[in-house]
Amino acid sequence: MGWPPRNRRELLVKTLWIGVWLVFLSSPVHDLAAGGHTAGATAAGAAGLAAFVGVYLTLVFRNIGRPFSPRVVLTLGGVLGVLAVVLAFTMGGAWLGLFVYLSVAWGATLPLRAAYWAIPASAVVMYLIGLRSNEAEARGLFLLVLLIGFAMTGVGQLVRTTIELRKARATVAQLAANEERLRLARDLHDLLGHSLSLITLKSELAGRMLPGRPDEAAQQVADIEQVSRQALVDVREAVTGYRRPRLAAELAGAQVALTAAGVVAEVPAEPGLDGVPEEAESALAWALREAVTNVVRHSGADRCLVQLAHRQTLDGPVLELTVEDNGSGGSGKGPGNGLTGLTERLEKAGGGLEAGRARRGFRLVARVPTASPGT
Repeated sequence: MGWPPRNRRELLVKTLWIGVWLVFLSSPVHDLAAGGHTAGATAAGAAGLAAFVGVYLTLVFRNIGRPFSPRVVLTLGGVLGVLAVVLAFTMGGAWLGLFVYLSVAWGATLPLRAAYWAIPASAVVMYLIGLRSNEAEARGLFLLVLLIGFAMTGVGQLVRTTIELRKARATVAQLAANEERLRLARDLHDLLGHSLSLITLKSELAGRMLPGRPDEAAQQVADIEQVSRQALVDVREAVTGYRRPRLAAELAGAQVALTAAGVVAEVPAEPGLDGVPEEAESALAWALREAVTNVVRHSGADRCLVQLAHRQTLDGPVLELTVEDNGSGGSGKGPGNGLTGLTERLEKAGGGLEAGRARRGFRLVARVPTASPGT
């Protein structure tokens, strides 16, 4: 919800969601087919109905949930209102249902304050026209026009809120990435600033000692070698820490990735990592990343369930990650390189991996021990 269609499937779903409400056009269509009008009136009514449906679909399909565009919305809405009034007034009470669509269009596309005036006005105009042709029909539709119009204001607000939340989530992710880059810059400065300054100082000192005091210069060079080796160790440890994924971060990233791909996701908020070694957590995080990537890119699923549970097995307590979707279930040609690499990584951490087709889609289960060996 809230995204423009990105492929044919989403286009079809959105078209069906909007088009299903065309059921209220059964009365005008039946009125035209009944033959109660002249040939000219029937042709004009059919043309007017086709234009009404085209304008309605264009207005609602393209503008629901989007920022209010006065020229487009008011122009198309005005055309829709004129067609509804003219057709209902000239063709009879069977055409009063067009005001239901007018009310839906106002509720879905207008700002709230404007919609609160436009929807009751549409209901009043419909009722006044109905007094001339079919008062009972008008009385029955009056409440429906009001209720469905105000209901659509809620739907429009929901779509707009969804869009704003997605934008806010993307902004938070960008800010988090910027903060991580700043932290990396600070850590590298703290790690290397002192070491490089010391190396520079000792290099200058060794240069001044040559060629008169070669023994002291050699000692300075040895000190430079020791400092540079320690700096290299520090950098490697820092990079290893940055490269090691964290399960909490991967859970948050999985929620964002699945939602952005249009997959309805159930992802736990807190991982519960008591007693889980860092290497085991890292392996589980890699498993989650690989599983979510497969769901987004290859499965074609529209639902995904991620679960974390502490379990007691014959080999001891484990933390179990389950990722299950309702997609195609993979190619069925055996495990790919990603699953093979995950299996090796989990086995190295003392865990294991199970992956295969489930009753509805694909299921991946990764387990890691919750206590280091020997504890």
